[in-house]
Amino acid sequence: MKIAISSDESNNLTKFVQKYLEDKGHAVVRLGAISKKGTEWVDASVELARSVAEGKSDEGVLFCWTGTGSSIAANKVAGIRAALCVDAKEARGARKWNHANVLVMSLRLTSEPLAKEILDAWFSEPYGKDAFDLRNVRKLEKLEGRRQRK
Repeated sequence: MKIAISSDESNNLTKFVQKYLEDKGHAVVRLGAISKKGTEWVDASVELARSVAEGKSDEGVLFCWTGTGSSIAANKVAGIRAALCVDAKEARGARKWNHANVLVMSLRLTSEPLAKEILDAWFSEPYGKDAFDLRNVRKLEKLEGRRQRK
C-alpha cells in the first residue's frame, strides 16, 4: 500500500512511523516538513489530503502538535475522512464506523509504542460493512457534496 505521511515538523516520532510503515512493506510518500522544512500545519495537512483524495496515495498518516488542526484542515478536502486517534480503540472505530482514510496523531501525546499500537489497529481494521456503517458513510458523502456546491 502507498501511504502518504506528513507533518509540520520532522522528529523522532515521524521518523519512527516512517520506518515502521516501510518495515511493514508499505511504500511511504513523504510530504510536508518531512520532505521540506518550513511547512506549516495547514499546508502539510492539505498536501497529504490531496494526495489521498487524488489517488496518488492509498491512505495517509498525518501529525501536528495536538492533531486537531491537521484533522480540521485535512477534512476540508473532498473525499477525506481524517480521524484524530489517541489509542488503538479509536483507530479501529474510525476505520470500521467512519471509513477513515487519514490517520492523525498528536506529536505531543503519542509515544512510539503507542503509535505502533495505533498503526497496527488502523491497518488491521477493515471498513465496516454493516448497514449502519454504510448508511452513515453515505450520509457523510452526501453532506460533503452539499458543502462543495456552496
